[in-house]
Amino acid sequence: MKTLNEIKLAKELIKFPSITPIDAGVMKFLEKKLKGLGFKTKILEFKERGFKPVKNLYARLGSKEPNFCYAGHLDVVPPGNIKDWTINPFKPSIRKGHLIGRGANDMKSSVAAFVSAVSLFLSLNKKFNGSISLLITGDEEGDAINGTKKVVEYLKKKREKINFCLVGEPTNPNKLGEMIKIGRRGSLTGKLTIFGLQGHVAYPHRANNPSTIIVKALNELKDIKFDKGTKDFQPTNLEVTKININNTADNVIPAIAEATFNIRFNNKHSSNSIKKKLNKIFVKINKKYKSKFKINYRVSGEAFLTKPNKTTYMIQNTIKKITKIKPKLSTTGGTSDLRFIKAISPGLEFGLVGKTMHRVDEVVSLKDLKKLTKIYQNILQNYFK
Repeated sequence: MKTLNEIKLAKELIKFPSITPIDAGVMKFLEKKLKGLGFKTKILEFKERGFKPVKNLYARLGSKEPNFCYAGHLDVVPPGNIKDWTINPFKPSIRKGHLIGRGANDMKSSVAAFVSAVSLFLSLNKKFNGSISLLITGDEEGDAINGTKKVVEYLKKKREKINFCLVGEPTNPNKLGEMIKIGRRGSLTGKLTIFGLQGHVAYPHRANNPSTIIVKALNELKDIKFDKGTKDFQPTNLEVTKININNTADNVIPAIAEATFNIRFNNKHSSNSIKKKLNKIFVKINKKYKSKFKINYRVSGEAFLTKPNKTTYMIQNTIKKITKIKPKLSTTGGTSDLRFIKAISPGLEFGLVGKTMHRVDEVVSLKDLKKLTKIYQNILQNYFK
């Protein structure tokens, strides 16, 4: 069987301008590659009112258990100002031992490494006791409504069992092999609107300034000591991200003030327990200042922790053997699609060094890419022993 080269495949994937949630033909391209390796594939397009449709791919080789799944995404963030790049972000280039292009780091190269690793594994193992699958989305960088979340629901309905899932997000801070992610903090965004009473600045007693009230509310939110963290998680933290008062006049007390904040919370809390805590503060403050408020919440994911099992430790040892670094089991960073996959399978995240993700001249070391392919191949070898 002809094996696939990870560098060549990464370059081919980067050429597709698949800015989330645009597919640009990348799923069909990957599907063809996987069919060539013997996978049975299905492109799953999901739609939901108010959101753009998204194409996803689920592919499986074999019908037996255990089913080892690799999950990732082929959508990328916008490149920003093209003039700031030293190359066209969708015309990948190799310079000084590095591959440059949008998605080189996050995370088309990781997908290429896994597909290449599968082709190498199959060339050495004509038969193996189990299945290999890929769950690839086009909606990880976007709303995450019509992506992995919907694929997981589809797999549940089909009673498709995944025994372990490896998500290929860039997990390493500085060197390949430093970090495995076994959980993530939850993420809750709140948009608070305070309704006051408009009036003349020279007669504040005739008005009710919502800007004063919203500042009081935000100060109280920032003063909350949610927790001190846990053995596995950082402390919960709240950050104010926007304060908006749409007022065109300098001598008018506004009627409305708005603010947005985000909370990254550990597994001592749920999104519901945090909402209850915050709502009590908003009710108390608005009662005191005789104002009204509206609060809208959006939950990107709950905090989760995958208890390490023998597969976790096997992967940790495989990485250590190849990189000479024992990776730390961590829960730091933002959210990932493992927050959806955990509903049907235990899993972890391991991929490239994440230093340049979302940046201009996003880049991956060719040495790291080759090493990651070797790690992924050895994980398959050890899993199906």
